[in-house]
Amino acid sequence: MSEVTSTDLYEVTMALSYLREDMRAQATFGLFVRELPPGRGFLVAAGLEPALDHLARFRVGRSDVEAFAEVLRRPAADLEPLHGLSFDGEVRAVPEGRLVLAGEPLLEVTAPLPQAQLVETSLLSLVCHQTAVASKAARCVLAAAGRTLVDFSLRRTHGPEAGLQAARLGALVGFAGTSNVAAARRFGIPAAGTMAHSYIEAFPSEEAAFRAFARAHPGPVTFLVDTYDTDAGVATAARVLRDLRLGPGCAIRLDSGDLDAQARRARAALDAAGLADVRIIASGGLDEYAVDRLVRQGAPIDAYAVGTKVGTAADAPYLDAAYKLVEYDGRPVMKLSPGKATAPGRKQVFRGPGLRDVIGLENEEPPEGTEPLLRTVMRGGLRTDAPDTLAAARARFEADLAELPDEARRVDGPTPPAATPSTRLSALTAVVRHRVEARTGRPGGRALA
Repeated sequence: MSEVTSTDLYEVTMALSYLREDMRAQATFGLFVRELPPGRGFLVAAGLEPALDHLARFRVGRSDVEAFAEVLRRPAADLEPLHGLSFDGEVRAVPEGRLVLAGEPLLEVTAPLPQAQLVETSLLSLVCHQTAVASKAARCVLAAAGRTLVDFSLRRTHGPEAGLQAARLGALVGFAGTSNVAAARRFGIPAAGTMAHSYIEAFPSEEAAFRAFARAHPGPVTFLVDTYDTDAGVATAARVLRDLRLGPGCAIRLDSGDLDAQARRARAALDAAGLADVRIIASGGLDEYAVDRLVRQGAPIDAYAVGTKVGTAADAPYLDAAYKLVEYDGRPVMKLSPGKATAPGRKQVFRGPGLRDVIGLENEEPPEGTEPLLRTVMRGGLRTDAPDTLAAARARFEADLAELPDEARRVDGPTPPAATPSTRLSALTAVVRHRVEARTGRPGGRALA
């Protein structure tokens, strides 16, 4: 049994029915976010690279067929048409790191209908979770205003794989490091870490703990100073750092309490001890809101370690995303459900300065001064280029972030830009709506073009 079975049951039953009805013509599905979560001025496209990896190895094996048959309580022979099904379609997508808005397709899949249907759940899972976390991390970058950010999320993410994703996504938007050893090794991200309060408690005194740690790690060290009394901890750390002459790059970490006030007292104590180059790191339940407040208050904090709330995208942990059929066998299609209507046809997003985006049809000419966002990343089930790099994704993110309007950059109460439909897309939507309403005999909902 392979990862193919990590899907919703109705994907299996629909794909089987398509195969039995010989509905194998090309279908295009678009994956998009209907509305941005509250408190978001933009999203960061992410999860494409893992999604392409998944599609490249997608194949329904014998054990998968048997698993489908078992849960459906049917003979395996009934599910035999699924055996050997693999993905040999095309994917057009927004590259990772680019900013995206509500209604814009993050990717479009074109493949024989059973294939395009069966990969839906996996694509939504991979793209939506990672886009949500990347967007949360990006807001931390805005809040930090150039200060160092480090990922400390692994112990609170929803499983080890989610922890790997969070570390990678933090690096994608500009985090300087991660506490996650596996992620540091896999993705080439600098590893960062300090010590726990339990380490301090295991020794007879803070000073004994700090000296022991320095003996084991003679390079730059970071001492956790708030296990007992923060001011005393800072004084002890300063004494040890000065005595051992550990060199530049050392730091202290504040993990609780009034971080602004404690950082100010710590900075004064370190400077008075001749340790102006020792940095102050803050942690402890931080997210973009807390970081933004501390930065605005002028807290002398050099780096922020963010974990739980960022790795889980705590205030907006899911996206109102959909994967909808927009064309089948050359025929544009749309859904008319009230509040969930879709726009028909294969699409392109044309980006202008300041994220003034136009959602149009794939084959229309770009409006003057715009560039198309979606590009072909897979054809015939194979990647069209080598796997993307974090450095390239980060460069795209930084370029788009520089274009983001001020009102969308705000941490509190951002106003997101709104993409507009092209004239041709609006016209196609009206034609398809009329056709569907004529066929069904009643009007539908308002299209989200």
